[in-house]
Amino acid sequence: MSRRTQSATRPSYSHGQLLAGEPARKAARPGLVSEFISLDGVVQAPGGPEEDTDGGFRHGGWSMPFFDPEVMGSFISEGAARTDALLYGRRTWQVMAGAWPERAGDPFADWINAVEKHVVSDTLSEADLTWAPTSLIRGADLTAAAAALRERPGRDVGVLGSAQLVRSLFEADLVDELNLMIEPIVLGGGKGIFPANGAARPFHLVSATTAATGVQVCRYQRLR
Repeated sequence: MSRRTQSATRPSYSHGQLLAGEPARKAARPGLVSEFISLDGVVQAPGGPEEDTDGGFRHGGWSMPFFDPEVMGSFISEGAARTDALLYGRRTWQVMAGAWPERAGDPFADWINAVEKHVVSDTLSEADLTWAPTSLIRGADLTAAAAALRERPGRDVGVLGSAQLVRSLFEADLVDELNLMIEPIVLGGGKGIFPANGAARPFHLVSATTAATGVQVCRYQRLR
């Protein structure tokens, strides 16, 4: 199956995207959110059966059959090239910290191990931060810490997974871009990233690509 790509003309607004090879922009923004997401909006445990079983979730690893290395792998790599810091929720950070430190030798593994990381948690201690470089942000300090990252010179600040954290960033209107890999499966319930607080937040579709596995790979940027 051939892939299909659509690109939209991006509107003129202040937080333009940083692509690999472009100069670093003036301010890093904490809202580059990247997710594997089902048709019914679930982001819980895409990578493995024991990743997150909260709420009796029993479909862990649901994303794996739909992974297209050419389209989705390239999309993830492009996001990494535009990112010089990562912001995690506690569970996602622990899953990643348990998986990546022993891997090396490919560009993504080397990048994710070396990149600056921040984890939002009220239960972890400094002694738990064995996946360097990682700094600890307490939940009460999230908005202020995210705002500080937003004003700092550099590239984008990315968020991977971390459903509860993303909902908090949405509620504080700190999500500037959504990189969604929308997968052709309905999971019947599970954790999502969108708050249900009645606030409308418009986004602009920058690009859309159809992977051979039926995944819709979409970039949306916040309209302000």
